[in-house]
Amino acid sequence: MGKASKLILLRHGESEWNRLDLFTGWVDIPLSKKGIQEALEAGQAIASIPIDVIFISSLIRSHMTAMLALSEHRGGKVPLILHPGGGKIEEWANIYGEEAKAKTIPVISAWELNERMYGELQGRNKQQCREQYGAAQVKLWRRSYDIPPPEGECLKDTAARALPYFKEKILPLLNQGKNVLISAHGNSLRAIVMYLDNLSKEEVLSLEIGTGIPLIYDFENGSWKKSSV
Repeated sequence: MGKASKLILLRHGESEWNRLDLFTGWVDIPLSKKGIQEALEAGQAIASIPIDVIFISSLIRSHMTAMLALSEHRGGKVPLILHPGGGKIEEWANIYGEEAKAKTIPVISAWELNERMYGELQGRNKQQCREQYGAAQVKLWRRSYDIPPPEGECLKDTAARALPYFKEKILPLLNQGKNVLISAHGNSLRAIVMYLDNLSKEEVLSLEIGTGIPLIYDFENGSWKKSSV
């Protein structure tokens, strides 16, 4: 019998470029004031759920969301950003106080959880792109499963990096009974939810993941069940 665990998926709060209706992708833009509030409210919603490990993407909006959410947590633990392969910051960041060490939550950054790369659309206004290319074409780039924007990624491409990472690095922790929080992005999380809910490539097109709204799954004996906060 496998140990029961919880998986919390959290899309980052609104970013400054979300607010301005710009394609963001891998451009490293921080949260807006609204996004900061969304992250805090998300933290309040999951404040009573024990969290053992946190995964974030390499982008600041993911980092900010996780840290702000954890500032509302009631567990009394402090997020500890890990820097594997980081040289001195890894070597010199040893914790010698056992009590302090026991009150930390490891935070692991992974580029594989980044938003999908929007290529030549990055930094461009979405409405202006609709006017230039047509609303139908922009919708196809944004919502189709396997049609990427110029020089960018489609959801299929994002899934090709996010899902192997999830299965190799995150799933083993859940199998050990650890509760995991992933603070990431609309499309990397859509790829993971597609796997968890066994959605077809047609069904995933209508999947929307709101900013700052936690999705919670109970995991036991290899089975996923959506839960509520």
